[in-house]
Amino acid sequence: MDDHAARRQALRYGLAVCVVMVTAGSATGADTVVVDIRDYKFLPQVLTIKVGTTVRWTNSEKRTTHSVQFLGPNGLESERLFPGESWQRTFDRPGSYPYTCGPHPEMKGGIEVVP
Repeated sequence: MDDHAARRQALRYGLAVCVVMVTAGSATGADTVVVDIRDYKFLPQVLTIKVGTTVRWTNSEKRTTHSVQFLGPNGLESERLFPGESWQRTFDRPGSYPYTCGPHPEMKGGIEVVP
């Protein structure tokens, strides 16, 4: 095999390895969806996602802090998010997850998790 043919074969092998790695990575289904916090609103306000999806909330305000506070018996609240900061949660079970902003309860949002 000449040098040129050996390089082509190595390139094809490397490309095949990359395709396998990308395919294996996407098979996990681990997606991240971003909710922007801006103008005292969660944008988008309501999301429908699949089980295993991570939602990341990012505070895009200039001067105020926010939190993400889930309602219900097992309520969970993030730390205060200063401008530019983010917090995330992965949803492992189907269901409805309404939430609000701890310091600004008029801000409301919701996550619908489907199988």
